[in-house]
Amino acid sequence: MTCKEIFLKVDDILQSSDKPSVEIRKLIDEGEFDQKPFIKIKNLEDIEQNLTHHPEGNVLNHTLLVIDKASYLKDKSKNKRVFMWAALLHDLGKLTTTKKRKNKITAYGHDLQGEILSRQFLHQVIEDEKFINEVCILVKHHMQPLFYDKKLPYFKEKEIINDSDYEEISLLSLADRLGRSGLCEEKIKQEEKRINNFKNFFADKYK
Repeated sequence: MTCKEIFLKVDDILQSSDKPSVEIRKLIDEGEFDQKPFIKIKNLEDIEQNLTHHPEGNVLNHTLLVIDKASYLKDKSKNKRVFMWAALLHDLGKLTTTKKRKNKITAYGHDLQGEILSRQFLHQVIEDEKFINEVCILVKHHMQPLFYDKKLPYFKEKEIINDSDYEEISLLSLADRLGRSGLCEEKIKQEEKRINNFKNFFADKYK
């Protein structure tokens, strides 16, 4: 398949499958992701993560869990196509930001770098600038609920209001936080509460 044919295939899988990870994994195993730009997704398999936060292991494993969780949530999205592509590409930035220092794996700034890499990726397969921009803005902001929760200076309230949709960010962040193996019921409730606090902050302040 050509890269545009693969894009259309993946586009259909993301929007119609209840468990898109199975078909995406099959495409990867069959070598369809060996060409640009899809090789970037395949290469996520080589990027390890901190097992304390990501017991599922590498970034590709995490991404596949996230798109399955996103598929479960996608009917709540205002644009499930944008939402599902953002879920697939949300951690692309870890390709260039992942570092190992003193046995600690970090990927600081992967959200911002992910916006850049996602934009480059999508420009190779589609010309719809509105779609590309909406996907990339979600990728850029997917860590914002965590930044809000931890009261970090990276929380960008005005940017979110001016160029995005806090409800869509909340939904993507929820898929990201729950797209991990070994989560107990208590941890799931904790993550859901964290996302709801972020969403309620905007709902109350910007009625």
